[in-house]
Amino acid sequence: MEVVEQILHMNGGVGQTSYATNSSLQREVISNTRPTLDESITIYCNKVLPKCLRIADLGCSSGPNTLTAVSNIFDIIEASCQSLNINSPTFQVFLNDLLGNDFNVVFRSLSSFYEKLKKEKGDKFGPCFITAMPGSFYGRLFPNNSMHVVHSSSSLHWLSKVPKGLVDDQTGEAHNKGNIYITKTSLAVVFKSYLDQFQKDFTNFLRYRSEEMNIIEAKCLDDYNVPLYFPSAREVKSLIEKEGSFCIQKLNTFEIAWDAGFTTINNNEKHKSGKYVSDYIRAVMEPILVKQFGETIMDELFDRFANKVNESMANEKWNHVNLVISLIKN
Repeated sequence: MEVVEQILHMNGGVGQTSYATNSSLQREVISNTRPTLDESITIYCNKVLPKCLRIADLGCSSGPNTLTAVSNIFDIIEASCQSLNINSPTFQVFLNDLLGNDFNVVFRSLSSFYEKLKKEKGDKFGPCFITAMPGSFYGRLFPNNSMHVVHSSSSLHWLSKVPKGLVDDQTGEAHNKGNIYITKTSLAVVFKSYLDQFQKDFTNFLRYRSEEMNIIEAKCLDDYNVPLYFPSAREVKSLIEKEGSFCIQKLNTFEIAWDAGFTTINNNEKHKSGKYVSDYIRAVMEPILVKQFGETIMDELFDRFANKVNESMANEKWNHVNLVISLIKN
């Protein structure tokens, strides 16, 4: 695997035989997958949009296609933000490929990309910060729960290494004589060796991306319970009487809306009430949530919560039930 990581890269530079000059086919692939990208990113934006959106393009190579997917994602997010009447987030983009990739070509293209971005989208979009992340995407690339959007095109068909089992262990004879890849004449063992290697690689790819993307793991969630309990008036009254040290002078209940204290200038600002609720819940709950789930997911968690509050409050009335108790010692 180490050898493959060191030697596998597209032809660098911008010459006649370079990948930059000969990558129109890959550009067509990106173009044909745009509708799926559009749908996926739009759905994501409607659910949650963190203040800093971290994007990774895995297998970016170098040349005119390198920033195409990133540019497409920016276009989709800009349209979503305009339809939702919200500001676009800050963008942090990681361009990934193996160590031999011609990142110098990529870096030289960034200045013109930034200028084009500013000209087309204006100063209110972004800002955007682009960096390289060299390494194999069949291993870990990013910290836990750090990424929001991961994209890869024309890359995952590459294996991490030449499959094992293509040579007979006892005789040393090649199983795929006369071929450098799978053909109609290849033996069943050759097909199996390639499939086995793909299964290992793709499983690793999925496992490592799941660790890096910004969402709470099921077990981590299952193991956590919030240390809160809101008793009814009857439960409180019963315990006071059972304990016996106090008599109840007054025990009343009253309700207050979850967004009490939030005021809107017009109906267009009603969606901000979810953010208002989310902010005061965050002020109370964040320290104990960080202990269990870490800091990196907090922005996204409470952005999602704000959206959930808006959805719920549009369909039903949310009220806090409060107890007012006055006790006299016996």
